[in-house]
Amino acid sequence: MPTNVQRREQAKRKLERQLVRRAERAKRRRVIAVVATALTVVVVAGGVYWFATTDFSSTGDDAAAASTPPSASNDAPAAIPTELHPAIKRPTPLGAQVSCEYPAGQEQASKEVKAPEAGQVSAEGTVSATLGTSIGDLKLTLDRTLAPCAVNSFVSLIQQGYFNDTTCHRLTTSGIQVLQCGDPSATGSGGPGYSFKDEVFPELTYGRGVLAMANSGPDTNGSQFFIVYGDGQNLEPKYTVFGTVDEESLKKVDEVAKAGTESGTGDGKPKTPVDIKTAAVA
Repeated sequence: MPTNVQRREQAKRKLERQLVRRAERAKRRRVIAVVATALTVVVVAGGVYWFATTDFSSTGDDAAAASTPPSASNDAPAAIPTELHPAIKRPTPLGAQVSCEYPAGQEQASKEVKAPEAGQVSAEGTVSATLGTSIGDLKLTLDRTLAPCAVNSFVSLIQQGYFNDTTCHRLTTSGIQVLQCGDPSATGSGGPGYSFKDEVFPELTYGRGVLAMANSGPDTNGSQFFIVYGDGQNLEPKYTVFGTVDEESLKKVDEVAKAGTESGTGDGKPKTPVDIKTAAVA
């Protein structure tokens, strides 16, 4: 018959065995819980990935084979106005002639060219010009009654072949919608090596079809110009308007705008190149 001491020892050993078994069961439960959690994470992650990457636009048996082409650009214009901007006129007409000056600029010309002679130029009538580009001919009407000095300079540059074999270096697709050209270096900082004063007035507004000079500040006009193909209402009246672009030409620029910019930011080099091969005046 076991003594009290023996019974206590047996009870102690039994308790120890129970504690060991409990610890083992608790360990197994923790391992099972960890594995289950990991599997749940994998399943959820897989479901999220499937939801994010599956194309729901196709239905039917051939859905797996169908594919949607990626967008050409993420900065295409949300909308392009189709109505031409009202004709711009000076509130006070200029005289028959005005005096123009074309002083040398601080930077060298991006392409060898001579500045127009200073003196009196006509402030009457219009001049037709054509830019032969990689997207087709762009037809311009240059208006001396708005900006005689700008028109005189533009015609001179055309006659010297300055715009030939250049590229339009900038496209904007939101806020303002313009295509900017006229820099042989295609950097946005090039010019003809001379400048001339602004020919602006407070009533100036901008919109589809307007042709204007780009600048880097007051009275810094050179060779760079821009075509407003759509929205231009956010532009302040500090850019010399010197003509218009016809409707058929604007439609060609629209297609360039819809392709967006190379940078995808809505302001940069157009994804569809617009290379000016030739320029001529009638």
